[in-house]
Amino acid sequence: MKKYILLINTKAYGQGIGRHALRLAQICRRLSRTSGAEIILSVQPPDIAPVSKITPTFAQHIDAVRPGAHTGHILPEAVKAAGASGTLINHSERRLNLHEIGERIKRARENKLTTVCCAPYTVMVSRIAAMKPDYIAVEPPELIGTGVSVSQAKPHVIGRSVEIARRANPRNRVLCGAGISTGEDVSRALELGTCGVLVASSVIKSPRPERAVKELLKGFG
Repeated sequence: MKKYILLINTKAYGQGIGRHALRLAQICRRLSRTSGAEIILSVQPPDIAPVSKITPTFAQHIDAVRPGAHTGHILPEAVKAAGASGTLINHSERRLNLHEIGERIKRARENKLTTVCCAPYTVMVSRIAAMKPDYIAVEPPELIGTGVSVSQAKPHVIGRSVEIARRANPRNRVLCGAGISTGEDVSRALELGTCGVLVASSVIKSPRPERAVKELLKGFG
């Protein structure tokens, strides 16, 4: 994996499912060849299998259940078998308590799934860091989808989060998200100590997603 990460979450937007997800995957594969960042798509469960054949793919969520009678749950083994190489955990739109977060990190680890665990506030960073996810993604929920970048509006939140995470474990890696939409937003996030960004609407809702991805990639140099 490259040093830096651009993680694009399609959420449940109509522009990010089915053929649209495949089109975006092809864009990411093409642009990743010359990019300084690993581009990863986090997609809806039905899209994992086709998208993962094109570009690195994460699930948007997993449940802590084990194989058995758990209708409607998202089984870690199933997303792994479909082709996912990782998963988001505790996104602000799918929040969990600390026990639930820990159980999902454990189940993901059992299935060799990379974990990106979201923390809405700095107070959560140290608690999540202690569970040793692969990445901690700091996303103030009040900025998500606003177009107001966390790296510009609240740089202190990112800097403090990086400090807390590294104090817990020097090897902890931090991403940031919420309102990231330009190369300048990305470069500022990297300056603050992150190893990449988590984005969604700035790409998925753009009428020109390839241009949107290219703009973000400028920030990785």
